[in-house]
Amino acid sequence: MSTAKEEVESLLHKLPDSCSIEDIQYHLYVIEKVRHGLDAADQQGAVTQEEAEERLGEWLK
Repeated sequence: MSTAKEEVESLLHKLPDSCSIEDIQYHLYVIEKVRHGLDAADQQGAVTQEEAEERLGEWLK
């Protein structure tokens, strides 16, 4: 697992030189939200794609 500093360095290398501070903040925000969601799914469980589609289908009837 990489450190936070390594992840930021990797992100900075991927972004164009012309990106703004706001662009960097947005990408860091998205990374953190995705990480939080994956952690929550690991701890609380998640439904399969098929189960989600079935549930959604019932709601839309």
